[in-house]
Amino acid sequence: MQRLEPILEKLVHAQTVFFRAADAIQPENWTAKSKPEEWCAGELVAHLIMVERGIIGGADRVAQKTPKRIPYRKRLHLPLWLVEARVIRRKSPIPLDPGLVGPKEEMLAELRAVRERSLAFLDETKSRDLSAYCWPHPFLGVLNIYEWFEMIAAHQLRHTKQIREIAGGLPKVVGNAQK
Repeated sequence: MQRLEPILEKLVHAQTVFFRAADAIQPENWTAKSKPEEWCAGELVAHLIMVERGIIGGADRVAQKTPKRIPYRKRLHLPLWLVEARVIRRKSPIPLDPGLVGPKEEMLAELRAVRERSLAFLDETKSRDLSAYCWPHPFLGVLNIYEWFEMIAAHQLRHTKQIREIAGGLPKVVGNAQK
């Protein structure tokens, strides 16, 4: 049976450092882009919300069925540290929903709510062994439910680096003046 504590710790840690990094972006700059071809902070958070919601939905669906038997060699996947490392930049296969982009505090509250749902799912299923429940990730390969939740944390840490880049490219606010 999978130990949940390390996964829960990763999820909490990822959320904490992400929110600290997001604090560097003023609400008035939430939808400002430091470069035209890159996401603004609001789009980045919308992406995180969409991905985590999708994983929770996938886990809910898969866990309600009998697990499919997947040969060991097909369960091999790229290591999750690649997600966090951000050495390989990828375009998201999930189109961004611009309707999710809104004011900073509302979006961060929604991101918190989505994480609470992830933690609730893990708590609700803690008496079950979900390691046999798998589905493919578009880049990494087939992941089991626990690996998907570890991926959520790694994905958020990856985007913590990106939100720091966004913050670094935005004008700095000192008092009431921008520099």
